[in-house]
Amino acid sequence: MGMRLDNAKALYLEAIGDGDYVAAIDKYAADPYLQHSTPVRDGKDGFIEFFSEFVERNPKRKIEIVRGFEDGQYVFLHALQTLNDGEYRYVTADIFDTNDEGKMIEHWDLIAEWVDESVSGHTQIDGATEVTDLDRTEENKTLVRDFVTDVLINGDMDKVTEYISTETYLQHNPLVGDGLEGLTAFVATLTEQGKSMVYQKIHKLVGSGNFVAVLSEMQLAGADTAVLDLFRVEDGRIVEHWDVMEEILPRDEWVNSGKF
Repeated sequence: MGMRLDNAKALYLEAIGDGDYVAAIDKYAADPYLQHSTPVRDGKDGFIEFFSEFVERNPKRKIEIVRGFEDGQYVFLHALQTLNDGEYRYVTADIFDTNDEGKMIEHWDLIAEWVDESVSGHTQIDGATEVTDLDRTEENKTLVRDFVTDVLINGDMDKVTEYISTETYLQHNPLVGDGLEGLTAFVATLTEQGKSMVYQKIHKLVGSGNFVAVLSEMQLAGADTAVLDLFRVEDGRIVEHWDVMEEILPRDEWVNSGKF
């Protein structure tokens, strides 16, 4: 799709997959390389420090880039990491900022464990992958921003059908079923358990054609949580959803400025 996307994929595949993290970060990133993965220090040295230990702990690494797109200076990636012949499997969602040369200068990510069974029967990564409708990028970004603001942040569930299709809504969160009825049932279950899911702020929103990704801050069952939602839009309505959530660690455990 473009140089920035190619560079982001190459950083992932060469640094993590091939274990060539020293050469890869030097080739595809530029100073200052600001880091929002809280166990990783800022800068190229922080990246090298983290992945030298990561590669040693995980001698067998398979990386699959499932989805990716560019939005101006930003790149989004959706990936599956399989470590040590399946001992660990993680779904990751990443946003990179880049400079004028297409090199990575800032990075946000969320990581979640693979779940074998889901309510909907879909996996955390299957579904549509092709970027289409490039002429509707800004329209679709506005739709998703308004959905997150009106429904997820302000809690106006009466507006949900203005944003989500009543005919097709494919769900890849393992705990949520397909369709608006699946979303409604999930919210009801949280309520019955005395829990809540309250979105508080959008920190980053990027999109290309039919795909829009949103990095948000929320409270989930009382825990500070970061979530990266990926939506697919078709004919002016959201028709598919993936997400990666990660509880935000206490501030004294961060080695950089934090998730956002």
